[in-house]
Amino acid sequence: MKMVAAIIKPFKLDDVREALSELGISGITVTEVKGFGRQKGHTELYRGAEYVVDFLPKIKVEVAVDAPQVDQAIEAISGAAKTGKIGDGKIFVYGLEQVVRIRTGEVGADAL
Repeated sequence: MKMVAAIIKPFKLDDVREALSELGISGITVTEVKGFGRQKGHTELYRGAEYVVDFLPKIKVEVAVDAPQVDQAIEAISGAAKTGKIGDGKIFVYGLEQVVRIRTGEVGADAL
């Protein structure tokens, strides 16, 4: 089992959710986050004063999948989130040692 975490632009969330749903992946966790990479923020003008916005609003989407679905999930997320411009985001994949469904006590892939 793997955890796929993607940092994406906020307006791409619905597209990513739909792409994952088409794969049969229904359980996702979404968090509003802030950060920057190569984008390094931007400057804004507020009441005549210019200031730097270092941390840009992003969305973190996390989805737990069985190992054979990892490549499909990555393709779905990257295809749906891509705009071709800087700041499209990143996808991280890491291992899950154990998953437990609290309600039923199911473990492993059955709990997904």
